[in-house]
Amino acid sequence: MTQRTFTVVGGGPVGTLLAISLARHGYKVGLYEGRPDSRQTDIYQGKSINIALSDRGWTSLDKIGVGTEAKNQAIPMYHRAIHGIDGEMSRLPYGKEGDAIWSVSRGGINELLLDVADAEANITTHFEHWLVDVDFEKPATTFSVKRTDELKVESDFVFGADGAHSKVRRLAHNLPRFSYSQNYMPQCYIELNIPANPDGSHKLEKNALHIWPRKDFMLIALPNTDGTFTCTLFLNFSGDPSFESLKERSAVGAFFESNFPDAMDYLENPVEVFMEKTAAPLFLVQVFPWSFNYKVGLIGDAAHAIVPFYGQGMNCGFEDCAELDALIPAHDHDWHKIFPAYENARKPNGDAIAELSKRNFVEMSDLSGDPRFQIRKLIEAKFSVRHPDLWTPLYSMVTFSPEVPYSEALRIGDEQKAVMDRIMALPDIEKDWDEEFVMEQLLELVSQAQSDSP
Repeated sequence: MTQRTFTVVGGGPVGTLLAISLARHGYKVGLYEGRPDSRQTDIYQGKSINIALSDRGWTSLDKIGVGTEAKNQAIPMYHRAIHGIDGEMSRLPYGKEGDAIWSVSRGGINELLLDVADAEANITTHFEHWLVDVDFEKPATTFSVKRTDELKVESDFVFGADGAHSKVRRLAHNLPRFSYSQNYMPQCYIELNIPANPDGSHKLEKNALHIWPRKDFMLIALPNTDGTFTCTLFLNFSGDPSFESLKERSAVGAFFESNFPDAMDYLENPVEVFMEKTAAPLFLVQVFPWSFNYKVGLIGDAAHAIVPFYGQGMNCGFEDCAELDALIPAHDHDWHKIFPAYENARKPNGDAIAELSKRNFVEMSDLSGDPRFQIRKLIEAKFSVRHPDLWTPLYSMVTFSPEVPYSEALRIGDEQKAVMDRIMALPDIEKDWDEEFVMEQLLELVSQAQSDSP
């Protein structure tokens, strides 16, 4: 039997993980990336683009045998460190004792996966190959090689893993019955930096995700292994304050001094960086179908670009790969069955994490600094410890429970919110939150909600 072939467009973390998975199922894979090889050229221009990786992502990396090595390059963050405008700091644990999300370098994970791909006999990797066109019938792909020559590649199947600005997805717009939506968030963002101390240590607490919540905008900081922090300022595109309104250097300086006074001791030239940089937009993309003619598919951000406020973008893309990996043997390599099963399984979960990620901006930028919200979280955590079979907090379901689909986490989370709204409406809850009657009332409400469920 002739070995079947795949073209994977996009050599980022998701595309490379997909290529490894396909190769280990016996397929011959061509992995095509438009940018140069980051292991030989600094394509990130000195920027440390880091992301939050959690249990869903680690499950996929463990499966191909690189989880331990990747964790050696990562920093666990056990809680949110909330910086009040008055300089006071509070802590919100992410889950139970020992639960953490991990700050990892996107480039570092990508390069680790590329090294694994290079060791696979069934994978050939091509850099500086920019996608020009896709024939969705044959299928075939056309690439511009180093912006000069054109190369046409025919294969049995094609996957677009080329990110939020996917060219494969844009070309699919010409196909019949292709549903597409792109929605921009009010916020845009720029990256800032906190340098390391002279001895290479961190200027802020290392094992935390730092947040300066200011309701309509916020600053966050994720630690890097070199002692620096990568910071992101999320601010509305228009309005007051906004990237549009803050044009004068004096106004930008006043904005930082009044809203992030304690961070000014650490940030590296924030006013100059703000003035120099162009704010990047945040948007969500939802499409259907995710596959065409049983020959071409979309995966990762190409299928479901989301905003970063739940830290689940790469985790969700890795989970796409894990779903496909399980479906290939389950359907005995029959791609007429695999493609529909894949998109029908993953589409509801892609939509769910998109909704959750939008909502989490409000939690991070506004609620996380609210004492009532922090009490709410303490009540939930206490009840979860006492009744783990009845209550897993929404954040823990999304982040630490890969066995719970995103769509199920969203549904249960909405039910939990209704219950907790009633608890928080109790008289003097801020004073009495740790009293036994609160746990008894919560148990009664949860039991009632479960008995009312169909």
